[in-house]
Amino acid sequence: MNADPPGLDLARLSRHLEREGLTRGPLRAEVIHGGKSNLTYVVCDAERTLVVRRPPLGHVLATAHDMGREHRVMTALRDTGVPVPATYHLCQDPDVVGAPFYVMEYVEGGHPPLTPEIARDLVSVLATLHSIDPDQVGLGDFGRPDGFLERQVGRWKRQLDASRSREVPGIDDLYARLARDVPHSGSPAIVHGDFKLGNTLIADGRVRAVLDWEMSTLGDPLTDLALFLLYGEFAELDGPGDAAPEPVAPELAAPELAAHYADASGRDISRLGWYVGLACFKLAVIAEGIHFRYTKGLTVGEGFAEVGDQVAPLVARGLMEV
Repeated sequence: MNADPPGLDLARLSRHLEREGLTRGPLRAEVIHGGKSNLTYVVCDAERTLVVRRPPLGHVLATAHDMGREHRVMTALRDTGVPVPATYHLCQDPDVVGAPFYVMEYVEGGHPPLTPEIARDLVSVLATLHSIDPDQVGLGDFGRPDGFLERQVGRWKRQLDASRSREVPGIDDLYARLARDVPHSGSPAIVHGDFKLGNTLIADGRVRAVLDWEMSTLGDPLTDLALFLLYGEFAELDGPGDAAPEPVAPELAAPELAAHYADASGRDISRLGWYVGLACFKLAVIAEGIHFRYTKGLTVGEGFAEVGDQVAPLVARGLMEV
């Protein structure tokens, strides 16, 4: 482990965590999870291993990387059936390490190939998350579920307009179809916002922890399901620029997983095609934005050159659904 990783002053952190009764003595730390969004570190003293999470280096828009938000939702879910790391401390004082941060439990696990068994377990976890009454866990004010889908469609259209650098056949048609036929949402739920294999830890074939709650809110839960199913088809978009994703098992059947979700959650998935179309639009816009930054020399790391090639297949897939 490095003595002082980027974005973490270990001397200051050590003094702070010792005052909080979390660690004793000098600390060692290393960055994990790629560092392209919020930064995550494994931090150790002589006896204990913890995880520290803070915003990206140089980031100035605190609302987009709200440590308090992530800490709040994981703390709220601690005693539910959703596996999340235990949270130990939230520090909003930027003077300690240069930005707000929180401390959570270190959970053993990794990202093995997405087998049908693991996929079913992930879907079961998702159904459990969506069954939780937000008011019962103190998250009744965590978002604005009214108009959630309309805002999602509009948000990704604005993102598209901000990153146009080439002609993308069909993408405006996909947006128009989504905008004119928005479904009526069922009862709102806690939505993860980016539920995929890469944002979980798996051990012994089971989901041990769901991570990366920075996009969580209250909204339409079928957006989570559709995005998860789509990541199964476009696994290379699960963390572009990081390590290559594990291959998806060819026998992984999205209709069976959707039916499993419907049985486990009791929710109506008859309009799931529209949600898959929205997921296609969202990922296409994200991929196009990455392509735009790559062509401008604004990306760092490997794996970005091919991301733009996924835009056309995503648009075509979305147009099949809506």
